[in-house]
Amino acid sequence: MDNFTIITEFLLLDISSSRKFQVLQGLLFLLIYLGALVGNLLTITVIVTDPHLHFPMYFFIGKLSLIDFCFISVTVPKSIVNSLTGRQQISLPECAAQIFLFILFGSTELAFLVVMAYDRYVAICQPLHYGLIVNPRMCAQAAAGSWASGLVYAAIHTATMFRLPFTESNVIHQYFCDIPQILRISSSDVRFSESVLLAISSNIPLVFFVFLFTSYINIFSTVLRMRSVEARNKAFFTCTPQLAIFILFVISLLVTAFVPLSNKASLKNLFISIFYTMVPPFINPIIFSLRNREINIALKKNVQ
Repeated sequence: MDNFTIITEFLLLDISSSRKFQVLQGLLFLLIYLGALVGNLLTITVIVTDPHLHFPMYFFIGKLSLIDFCFISVTVPKSIVNSLTGRQQISLPECAAQIFLFILFGSTELAFLVVMAYDRYVAICQPLHYGLIVNPRMCAQAAAGSWASGLVYAAIHTATMFRLPFTESNVIHQYFCDIPQILRISSSDVRFSESVLLAISSNIPLVFFVFLFTSYINIFSTVLRMRSVEARNKAFFTCTPQLAIFILFVISLLVTAFVPLSNKASLKNLFISIFYTMVPPFINPIIFSLRNREINIALKKNVQ
């Protein structure tokens, strides 16, 4: 048998060997992370503490903010520490944990967006049945189902990618354990298995997207038929933040799927990864506070 070394840690490569640039990158990531941290935790706190926001829609918004906070916390803190200390290493268990949690929170967020679209569909298209359909039991079941589906999806993909040892390379041209980079240094058997799994499991997100588009088409067609201007504006104000977050989520997925990454550390790789790992968790609380009247009012009360 040929000699080979089983890899137990990886090297995360920065786009520059300059310590000044690495520190600058670490400080930039720290600012973005603190902004996302404050925004999402403030949204959660306002929803929990304000009795006027104890409704299903805000229940789901609070859960979405929690997911965003967890999502950005998977990759960014480790990158900040590495950039500021000049370290590059990440252990195999840490890398597997990053992949698992990254997929978990990403897929769970998609499931919650579907639930939130259904909530708005029932509220606007079937308002007389809203209290019967979207009740506390339904909210709890929807939240549990979203987390459970994300957990299963993440476990299957992570087990597939890490089922065989890495023996060829331990260099990751990214600031975290990115899925395309992990597949690049995986064995051919793992790449084939993951490709088959992605081809099979891609039907689930496709069904989700069809449901989301159909729901929002029905929602806005119903809103445009409303005779009352006040009711129409209120419906738009409650739907547009969720629609904007859905569009941002879709754009992030499209960037991830169709913009090719280079095989070396570069500014292109850095900007693409920042867009789909940091921008949504940072922007989502801003969208909610600017476009949702009730959350905006509650935030002003808490600030005062």
